[in-house]
Amino acid sequence: MIDWLIPDWPLPAGVKACVTTRAGGVSLAPFDSLNLGDHVEDSPAAVAENRRRLTEHFSIRPAWLQQVHGIAVAHADPTTVATADASWTATPGVACAAMTADCLPALFCDRAGTRVAASHAGWRGLAAGVLEATVDSLAVDPAEVLVWLGPAIGPKAFEVGPEVREAFVQRLPETVQAFVPSHNAGKFMADIYMLARLHLAACGVTAVYGGGFCTVTDPRFFSYRRSPRTGRFASLIWLER
Repeated sequence: MIDWLIPDWPLPAGVKACVTTRAGGVSLAPFDSLNLGDHVEDSPAAVAENRRRLTEHFSIRPAWLQQVHGIAVAHADPTTVATADASWTATPGVACAAMTADCLPALFCDRAGTRVAASHAGWRGLAAGVLEATVDSLAVDPAEVLVWLGPAIGPKAFEVGPEVREAFVQRLPETVQAFVPSHNAGKFMADIYMLARLHLAACGVTAVYGGGFCTVTDPRFFSYRRSPRTGRFASLIWLER
């Protein structure tokens, strides 16, 4: 059976969300077993079967993206694969999906339960404003937006160079607090969850939930840092039919 997590946050009626894990699919090692990424050299037939199982289990139509570590937000369309790192929809049954394996997945909805969105935030996209762009796509007051931060690399595993710290601090000076010196000279340990919360707060979103995961140390999830040849899990959100 497909294994999944149900995010713990105060969703409005009619909004559903889930996060898949590695379990419940047909992919062979090192993609075992519920790999949903079609760009990681897994068997196309296995990926298609894994996606079919997900779609059938939840009775949804996922809108998959070609993610490029940018800030583009697409209107979720299950019939095409947009080049973007986030998507939004107001159509019941269509699921916005973010595929990750250490990058940060973020799920969004408005308090009225009329629109949902999902974003893939690697450090480049996060620093450049992909979360802010996703908030904008909902076309509501940011105070009316709820966000859940899904499984990503944890602060004890996310070592970065000074150029990463500089990219964040130049755009948003208060993000300096999300970096602490590493035991490796010249490196920093970054807290991707703190970075996300600071970026969201800067654009007026304060109802932020989730966090506290670490894909590198939690074997339930794929992790690129743990194993560069690996699959992708998905965080999805949709409006009920």
